[in-house]
Amino acid sequence: MPRFAANLSMMFTEVPFMQRFETAAKAGFKGVEYLFPYEEDAGEIAAALRDTGLVQALYNTSAGNFAAGERGFAAVPGAEDRFRAALDQALDYAGKIAPTNIHIMSGIAKGPAARATFIGNLHHACAQAPEQGFVIEPINHRDMPGYHLDNQEEARGIIAEVGAANLGLQLDLYHCQIMQGDLTERIRSLAPVTRHVQVASVPKRHEPDTGELNFTHLMQVLDESGYNGWVGCEYRPKGPTLDGLGWFEGYRAGQ
Repeated sequence: MPRFAANLSMMFTEVPFMQRFETAAKAGFKGVEYLFPYEEDAGEIAAALRDTGLVQALYNTSAGNFAAGERGFAAVPGAEDRFRAALDQALDYAGKIAPTNIHIMSGIAKGPAARATFIGNLHHACAQAPEQGFVIEPINHRDMPGYHLDNQEEARGIIAEVGAANLGLQLDLYHCQIMQGDLTERIRSLAPVTRHVQVASVPKRHEPDTGELNFTHLMQVLDESGYNGWVGCEYRPKGPTLDGLGWFEGYRAGQ
């Protein structure tokens, strides 16, 4: 049965961020993820995880100036120093809150130079922290135009080229459906490199049991593929978060 991690950047926003850990645990979640932890104190996050028994499943390296359009630096030629600073920041937090995986954001860049830069920076990250899990994520061009990585098979090729045991795929079913579809077969074919999964409805990115995806079927396919990592709930609730957790009822007891 899938293990679900509540995304605290999008869920339980009815309360301040540091209260969302307790709220998610009371709702039955055993893991959490979020976009960025860097506005909070790492020690306070570690204490919240300890107090609630939650596992830190995932967070991202810094995107930089999000409001100005930055989306990370790993594939941006000439931004190697900024990437390394963002990596050091992510690893400093990891030393306190122990994420299962860190998502390395590639940034807004296209072309051969961007790919070479991405691969070089991934080599550096994986070698610097060989015990830390890292993932890369294809993101759809509707939500994030110009993002370097938007294709699952390209991501798999990059993972193979880097060849590091601690690098894998973050398979976001929402992004994948928008860009490529064929989710059942992609879950199966990508299983050997998949380290983290995320879900949301398509097209509105709401609760995963709404919209055009067959959520129950896809979770069964994940189980059949042998996936035993976290499934991050990176969706925007239509209303109060707790009111939209009907989809979670059949899974809560197995968390």
